[in-house]
Amino acid sequence: MVRRYCLIFGLILCGWLAATARGDTFQLTTGESVTGEALISSANDDGVQIKVGEGDYKRVPWASFSQDDLKKFAQTPKLQPLVDPFIEISAEEKAKKTEVTVKPPPRFERPAPQSLVGALFSSAPGLFLVLVVYAATIYAGYEVAIFRAQPIPLVCGLAAVPVLGVLSPIIFLSRPTKMAPRAGVEEIPVAEPSAETAAAGAPGAAAAPAAGGADADNPMAVAGAEHPAGLKLAHTEEPAKPALPPTTTFQRGQYTFNRRFIETKFSGFFAVVRRDADKDMVLVIKSARGEFIGQRISRIASNDMHLEVHRGHASEEVVIPFVEIQEIRLKHKDA
Repeated sequence: MVRRYCLIFGLILCGWLAATARGDTFQLTTGESVTGEALISSANDDGVQIKVGEGDYKRVPWASFSQDDLKKFAQTPKLQPLVDPFIEISAEEKAKKTEVTVKPPPRFERPAPQSLVGALFSSAPGLFLVLVVYAATIYAGYEVAIFRAQPIPLVCGLAAVPVLGVLSPIIFLSRPTKMAPRAGVEEIPVAEPSAETAAAGAPGAAAAPAAGGADADNPMAVAGAEHPAGLKLAHTEEPAKPALPPTTTFQRGQYTFNRRFIETKFSGFFAVVRRDADKDMVLVIKSARGEFIGQRISRIASNDMHLEVHRGHASEEVVIPFVEIQEIRLKHKDA
């Protein structure tokens, strides 16, 4: 009998010890402590239930737990989102969470020190800039050659030389414009008479009065002495040739050839049927590609003009850029 009571008492003691070992003690902010097993399945935003005994449960809000207990709850993944708003973060922990780790960005290695010319030719951007400046220098020589009416191959060739590349356009730009001689005007040298020619001409001059004297003694030279039925040569005066209008020349350097200049000076050449004053006038345009004789300006743009040129019985349009025009002559078609 005694053995039976001892056995029952031992079982009760083991159960109490097992319950005590399985339960935890939670310190509350009110100063109380609760011992029991926290039921994780019952946790929600309001708190968690703690089994304090057999069939006895107590719901404790999250705000009532101490910070140590809340941190223990936070170690459970299911409870961490619920207890995180109630855990107080110290200044040290906040600094650790907000600490920014600065990672230095990758940087290019600085090239070895060298001269300016060597640095330009040792990198792709530098070589590109050199080519751009070289091409711009040649183009500047081309524009200067057109503006000053200089040979384009000569100026561009000197501009292409590396040493004279920048100086040659400046030199040709400082020179005066090369004026081309007017077409159709040729100076005829007048030779002074030599001594032999002067001596040979003197007797002829003396013989003229003698011949005049012989005519004076001729009776047929008297007025009214000719035969009435004699033949006479009719004297017809040649009709006077109409005076042609003078040729007007416009040289590059003295005038700026652009759309406004063409429309102002040659407005009559835009009409399909021209007036009497301009119908026989033609435009002679001298450009870098040659000389063009046009009857009409069919179209004009901000950078070029379309000139109607007649070749035999056919006509065609020639596009002439303003930068290529060196000279414009307005003349009569028969001049």
